[in-house]
Amino acid sequence: MTFSTVLFYILATVLVIAAFRVITARSPVTAVLHLILAFSNAAMLWMLLGAEFLALLLVLVYVGAVMVLFLFVVMMLDIRMDAMRQGLKTYLPLGLVIGLVLVLEMSFVLGSTWYGAGPQAPVAGDYNNARALGEAMYTQYIYAIEVGAALLLVGMVAAIALTLRRRRDVKYNDPVAAVRVRSKDRFRMVKMPAQSERAQAQRDGSSAAAAPQGEKQ
Repeated sequence: MTFSTVLFYILATVLVIAAFRVITARSPVTAVLHLILAFSNAAMLWMLLGAEFLALLLVLVYVGAVMVLFLFVVMMLDIRMDAMRQGLKTYLPLGLVIGLVLVLEMSFVLGSTWYGAGPQAPVAGDYNNARALGEAMYTQYIYAIEVGAALLLVGMVAAIALTLRRRRDVKYNDPVAAVRVRSKDRFRMVKMPAQSERAQAQRDGSSAAAAPQGEKQ
């Protein structure tokens, strides 16, 4: 048994335990932390399989952004677990049936892939899957990438527009008024006499000499 095989079994065991703790933990913060652990172990497994780009993407996007956002949201919200567990027994049979169906589907897909995969495709020693993926995305699938980017942009703009609708504590910007602005409305030129250190010293000396004369009078 090689070191990669031992490492695979260790990471897979930790991944299964962390995923089980996500759905059985009593505290939402504990569940989110176990989910971060599960994502980290999945990224390591992808690294063992040679998918470095997907592993780094999983760490940067999910662990570095999404899971941290979930953690802050869960910690800021006042979640009462007693109220959330009131209907657990009612929906437990339906949840078990759906979970069993998902396990059967995943077993069927993994079994068919395992028995019909065939030998691994030969690759060169300096093969870079991130470069190959980038070349495929921006040459063969460039139209799909542009459509997806446009959809994400429209979704982001729509979410911001829906969030800021009918809010009086937000300062709105009129593009028409910004285009029609004139230079004299933006700033004012003020002319001030130039001052030097010598003139300032003479002014301080004259004021200091005038002060004792005023005291004598």
